[in-house]
Amino acid sequence: MSAAADVDVADLLDVLRRAGQTVATAESITGGGVCAALTDVAGSSDVVRGGLIVYAGELKTSLAGVPQELLAERGTVDPDVTLALADGARTRCGADWGIGLTGVAGPGASGGIAAGTVYVAVAGPTSRETGSLVLPGDRGAVRAAAITAALRLLGEHLTPIVR
Repeated sequence: MSAAADVDVADLLDVLRRAGQTVATAESITGGGVCAALTDVAGSSDVVRGGLIVYAGELKTSLAGVPQELLAERGTVDPDVTLALADGARTRCGADWGIGLTGVAGPGASGGIAAGTVYVAVAGPTSRETGSLVLPGDRGAVRAAAITAALRLLGEHLTPIVR
């Protein structure tokens, strides 16, 4: 998939496979793009449990388990919400690793948050992390870069498990 062109997705999946671990996603800004990039690789069903597309705020709660209080306090584009999405993907899909993404793809700002603002999170058995990005470009470029950033972050957290 071109959105993850500079990430070796097959290698990420192989690391998960060798470790006997699985991954799931809860995606807002990318609309399932991370899960699509993962499942573009043959044999991905060995390690990809599934993905939640939680574009609407209420689905972040009902499908991914993000606390309603957190959404009310912080809004949908927030690092803690993104980490809750990663945790929710992990627990709701029964995966070892969860990836969460929120942000504003554009073309304009939303709720006072600039277009290109993206939060990415990974939660797993050994680590949890949220990162923030401000990405340039149009809606498609922001979404593609967010997908790549999520896959890179997962890879950074998987690296220690293969040593």
